[in-house]
Amino acid sequence: MNAALTRNLPLQHRAADRMYYLLRIAALFAMALMFFPDISSAKVTILINKSVSLFSAGISYSGLISDSARPLRLEWVQASTYQILHYGSLIAVLGGLFAGACGCMSLGSLRLKRLGNIFGIAGGGMLMLGMGMTYIAYRQFAAIVEKADRIAATLPDAVFIYAGLGLLILLISVIVQGILPRADKNDRFEMKARYRLFLMFLPIVVLAFVFAYLPLYGWRYAFYDYQPGGTLSAETFAGFKYFQALFQNESTRNDMIRVLRNTLVMSGLGIATSWVPLVIAILMAEIRSKFFLRSVQTIITIPNFISWVLVYAVALAMFNTDGFLNGFLGLLGVQSDTNYLMGNQNIWLKMLAWGMWKGVGWSSIIYVAAITGIDVHLYEAATVDGAGRFQKMRYITLPSLMPTYMVLLLLAVAAILSNGMDQYYVFQNAQNTSTIEVLDLYVYNIGIGEGTSIPLSTIVGMFKTIISVMLLFIANNVSKWTRGESIV
Repeated sequence: MNAALTRNLPLQHRAADRMYYLLRIAALFAMALMFFPDISSAKVTILINKSVSLFSAGISYSGLISDSARPLRLEWVQASTYQILHYGSLIAVLGGLFAGACGCMSLGSLRLKRLGNIFGIAGGGMLMLGMGMTYIAYRQFAAIVEKADRIAATLPDAVFIYAGLGLLILLISVIVQGILPRADKNDRFEMKARYRLFLMFLPIVVLAFVFAYLPLYGWRYAFYDYQPGGTLSAETFAGFKYFQALFQNESTRNDMIRVLRNTLVMSGLGIATSWVPLVIAILMAEIRSKFFLRSVQTIITIPNFISWVLVYAVALAMFNTDGFLNGFLGLLGVQSDTNYLMGNQNIWLKMLAWGMWKGVGWSSIIYVAAITGIDVHLYEAATVDGAGRFQKMRYITLPSLMPTYMVLLLLAVAAILSNGMDQYYVFQNAQNTSTIEVLDLYVYNIGIGEGTSIPLSTIVGMFKTIISVMLLFIANNVSKWTRGESIV
């Protein structure tokens, strides 16, 4: 009997592994879809904010009822209905997380898999329970439609999607739990190293998806006549109208040429001075006094943690009409009421100086770390050969840092159109806008600042992203052809 069990055990594991693939896909969909407002199960009535996703409906009750203050005040609807919807969404969100935990634990040992199945059963049941509570809320909204014509109730298709995913996860977890044999008492909760490394890397992938890829969903605004507070529908669909306006409208075309000039000059100056952190790191590596070295590192690194708002406040206190500089000149007998922050004279060099003061210390840290990785035997051999300190810096330290410098240079070239907006936003004024407005600031001004051309600002952002990716691959290929090294 034991021999038969041993022969069947691999077959059981293979069948369970195949079912786990389906469970992981279902869990992935359950967790990913909860962040999309268009696939939200919480929209059971027109009183629900259209931008509310299942996740936001579960974690924020105030966001769920943000558009329902008047119906609640007039008692058209009961707060208990929204509470049922809120707690149902919260339970569904937790169910998705439990299902995700089951998918991760299915990569482990037999004992870990059986524990994960319990999470899967709980997660699938919670997803179904959450959708059941959502259906109850829908029925309560539907019951009062006759009393108030403005309260329309609908049952979103997402309710059936989440309920189906929950049922699938629940059934697979139950079946696999029955298929897998009981774990031995000596079996440990463990996982193969490659799976552990993958799960450690998974949060980074999720963050990259949420902050780098999920925003690409907003590119759809480029194809609609969208105004703040409006909706995306067939009536507002504009096609390639704003794409054509970007190149055919003379005013817009001139603005684009101007901000591209400012952006390329600012980024070009940054790339031209990208060697400064490297030199600072080499010089700091030659400091023998640890106290002095730590003091210098602290002094040049702290500005990186100061916000640009505070930097501008310091600049205002120093270079304003009645600032420190004019006051100091007055003590010397030189009367001056110049406001050095106004005007656009040498504004590019001023922004470069402020940027270097703030970031050069932080940028040098990576070179300091690279220097610590250089083999000390190279320096010892150079000393035996009679090399001085500057010769060691030239023939050992500098060549060893060049691969790191080239990688950072490639990244800087790829990001040549993305030099940020914080610095330029706080320093801009009526006199220097024409020369300080870079691409990111221009997108903010026309899309959010003025709020009148969100589709156009979306298109500009799209082209910036596409061009940046193209520049990255071009710079990478150039590096590969000339140096034999690449980062992609």
